[in-house]
Amino acid sequence: MPFKGAKLALFLGPHLLVILRDDIAGIPFPGHWDFPGGGREGDETPEACVLRETYEEVGLALAEADLSYARRYATPDGASWFFAAHLGAHHAADIRFGDEGQGWELMTPGQYSAHPLGIPNFKTRLQDYLGAQPHVRA
Repeated sequence: MPFKGAKLALFLGPHLLVILRDDIAGIPFPGHWDFPGGGREGDETPEACVLRETYEEVGLALAEADLSYARRYATPDGASWFFAAHLGAHHAADIRFGDEGQGWELMTPGQYSAHPLGIPNFKTRLQDYLGAQPHVRA
């Protein structure tokens, strides 16, 4: 099925890896905290899209088997996918920040959800995931 892009709630231990978007005009949510991911290229699958974008943005090479959750969201401008993955906290040392965004940080899900610069629809999607995964702490 067609889709426009994919995002990943990437947990490193109990924290989410988030990226501070560039603060420039012409992009959605400039200067906001975002999840790894982005737009589809060619005919790639949702999984291939989110894995490629995660590698490009933070240098972490995940495998499709690392994705523990997937949900398709229909939006007015086309469908998108939301994934989750859990890695050990020690993987933070492997992050190699790419050339998009101003930097990265680790936040608890609660911190992200309460942050005024968290992207609203990703807050909702994160809550959908947490609600479906009672073993994951908010």
